[in-house]
Amino acid sequence: MSAPLEGIRVLEVANWLAVPATGALLADMGAQVVKVEPPSGDPWRNFQLSSIGMDTTFPGNPMFQVDNRGKRSIAVNLERPEGQAAVRRLTEGSDVFLTNLVPARRERFGLTYAHLSPRNPRLVYLGFSGYGNAGPDRDRLGFDFAAFWARSGIMSLVGEPDLTPALQRTGMGDHSTAPLLLAGVLAGLYERARSGRGQEVSGSLLNMGLWVLGSDLQAALVSGQEPTRNPRSQAPNPIWNIYQAGDGKWLMLVMPTPEPYWPRVCQAIGRPELAEDLRYSSTEGRKAHCRELVALLDSAFATATRAEWGQRLDAHGLIWAPVQGLSDVMADPQVAANGYLTTVEHPDYGPFQTVDTPLKFSDSQVHARGPAPETGQHTEEVLLEAGYTWDELIRLREAGAIGP
Repeated sequence: MSAPLEGIRVLEVANWLAVPATGALLADMGAQVVKVEPPSGDPWRNFQLSSIGMDTTFPGNPMFQVDNRGKRSIAVNLERPEGQAAVRRLTEGSDVFLTNLVPARRERFGLTYAHLSPRNPRLVYLGFSGYGNAGPDRDRLGFDFAAFWARSGIMSLVGEPDLTPALQRTGMGDHSTAPLLLAGVLAGLYERARSGRGQEVSGSLLNMGLWVLGSDLQAALVSGQEPTRNPRSQAPNPIWNIYQAGDGKWLMLVMPTPEPYWPRVCQAIGRPELAEDLRYSSTEGRKAHCRELVALLDSAFATATRAEWGQRLDAHGLIWAPVQGLSDVMADPQVAANGYLTTVEHPDYGPFQTVDTPLKFSDSQVHARGPAPETGQHTEEVLLEAGYTWDELIRLREAGAIGP
């Protein structure tokens, strides 16, 4: 079977993570994705792993691979009018245009939907930013740590209430956002198939953060109140909580509707009498006595290893998961059985593993299609395909509009 987006041509003028990750997903689905980078390269290429306590012999930033695999790269200087004109010319033969330039830069470079649509009325245009296309902060730079995590309200609700607000991990907001952006692009292509016309699709990290926090935010919109943050030791539902086993490893109990599960928990920990204890036999009672009940469960789980507890919990049909480190994840048989990691070949480094596309198709070929390109690796190839002559390429290079 062919790839579902085979023949779709995508032009990406974006850096860092969210929009490039969208481009990577499109490439996984078979689209031909051309990444436009400045001659110095996407700054995400140069992120130092040492800042997160890692080291590797992999050339460049290995995290760059997951967001840029399967693409071609051209190096264009958008500060030069000739570079701007080259990108506009490329959009004429594209089906999709992706950008995370702030609105003011799109306008300065002549890369807004209003600039490009007359040249290609079938173009599906994705314009993404930190804070949206309107308002006082429309041109504010916004990484996912800032717009998605902090400003959306997520940061204020994560972690123990008596500690400082928790930081997210790298790219969490961006990688949550990319599938939604992909859905917007695909919907735009579907509508174009019916109407014959493209359109602009827009989104922002702030808006995506509000969506991810939608359950809490919806409750706050209706009640006018802030949700409470409870410490682990005072979880209102003690069987929706984390516990440490005797070998120091943590596990998560996840039973948000506790009534059918509480008697089985009591059996699993060897305390069946607790199910009849009036202090704990109802949801209200367990909430009222949550501190002592969490302490009781802490003591119980400390008596055996996590592996032993896993067997007991499974035997009683309880919902739980191990709190895994990444070394555990990489060795997880469930990850392996479903092919969630795959191998691609790097021309210098050789084969390496990467996270595969998070959607599986029964027939279509959807998967990671090779490593990320080098900066400007395909500049001449792509521009020649667009109709440029060698003489024109020489003049663009002499003008400083394209990279070497």
